[in-house]
Amino acid sequence: MNKNQLTRRSFIKKSTKGSAVLLAATAFPTIVPASVFGKNAPSNRIHIGQIGFGRIGMTHDLPEVMKHDYVHVVAVADFDSNRLQQGKKWIAQKHMAKFGTSIDVKTYGDYKDLIAAKDIDAVVISTPDHWHAQPAMEAALAGKHIYLQKPTALTIAEGRTMAEAVKKSGVIFQLGTQQRSMNPWPQFKRTCELVRNGRIGELKRIQIGLPIDPAGGNTAQMPVPANLDYDKWLGSTPSVYYTKDRVHSQTEIDGERPGWLRCEQFCAGMITGWGVHHFDIAHWGMNQELGGPLEVEGKAEFPTSGLWDVHGKYEIHALYPNNVQVEVRDTFPNGVRFEGTEGWIFVSRGNVGVTATDPTASADGKENKAFYASDKKILTSEIGPNDVHLYESPEQHTNWLECIKNKKETISPVEVAQRVGSACIVAHTAMKLGKKLTWDGKTERFVGDEEANATLARPQRFPYGTNYVKG
Repeated sequence: MNKNQLTRRSFIKKSTKGSAVLLAATAFPTIVPASVFGKNAPSNRIHIGQIGFGRIGMTHDLPEVMKHDYVHVVAVADFDSNRLQQGKKWIAQKHMAKFGTSIDVKTYGDYKDLIAAKDIDAVVISTPDHWHAQPAMEAALAGKHIYLQKPTALTIAEGRTMAEAVKKSGVIFQLGTQQRSMNPWPQFKRTCELVRNGRIGELKRIQIGLPIDPAGGNTAQMPVPANLDYDKWLGSTPSVYYTKDRVHSQTEIDGERPGWLRCEQFCAGMITGWGVHHFDIAHWGMNQELGGPLEVEGKAEFPTSGLWDVHGKYEIHALYPNNVQVEVRDTFPNGVRFEGTEGWIFVSRGNVGVTATDPTASADGKENKAFYASDKKILTSEIGPNDVHLYESPEQHTNWLECIKNKKETISPVEVAQRVGSACIVAHTAMKLGKKLTWDGKTERFVGDEEANATLARPQRFPYGTNYVKG
């Protein structure tokens, strides 16, 4: 481990002794502890349905939830029947290896049938971005707890519709903003506590470094694979011809990043892909989890040829409350740098990634420090009992599962998720329009700019989309 990277054990000793974790004020009464009946008793099990068996589901979400003995993944849904069968086999093998018993994993070609199943308590949604808001909304209406990959939605309007449905339902929601949790990156929470407690003085500026996606992609029309329900896969987005580079590989799951990540029809690009992670840490550090920007100005290069059309090089300048200036560039090291009147802290993932394609902390690939500051004394500063202590989560999926059992709010609840997703989408709008925008977070609208307000929602292709969900 890099000498500048904070280990979980060392920083817990320095920053949390004698202190209580700050939890959400709106917690529900706890249930009877599992220890009363035995933690692995059938009545204590959480039965999970996996929606989408792709790269993130197989390499990140499923391995994390299946670490726990009280979790049984009993079903999988995917619009690609090949991936569906691969998911069934993979889950069954992992179950056998862990418990020594076989399990009949149910398969669903339509996630709606999985959500309707009576034996499902919760769902993990690991789908392309354009298929986030609708299944999350439908799961909430069905009373299923939700772990949702980021971002919450393609647009601010559909994200808001989903968020309100989740809040009304009372189900336990977690967004996959795993940088908040202690494992595998304790340095993010530590950084935000240091900033919130004034260890760098008054916060003045934040720099966010994000990677970019390449242009390209094969534009040739291809026959739709017999195993793919392509109309459903397109969902609420416009009907366009099939080509592999706008969907996913037909030969492997854990390999190249799928093409949909680089098509604006399905994803806004790195500004929401990695942006949600780093904007979330910026929001956490400046106590703007339920806030957002006041003004945003941006510019970006967009491809003029090829299939992939998400942004390339870009820069964004945003003004937040308390006159905090936030600057986002692809040329900054991948991470978040907080600058105050008495010093600065930089934090990143360093060498620890979620997938094999995670970029390093540096734009040039050389620098990969995870946690360093203008003065090393800042990093070792003790967080006292009267200081701000942020919510401590052991690991993002674990926190979600524990909150399901204890009926408490997660570290990344739906309103926090909606706000950080909105900040990224507002930045994307500024990049697309190339002008300064004023944002009203209370109404979630741009002030005096109907051109910008026209981007808050997209037409949804019937019968898909949050507009057509029956509540």
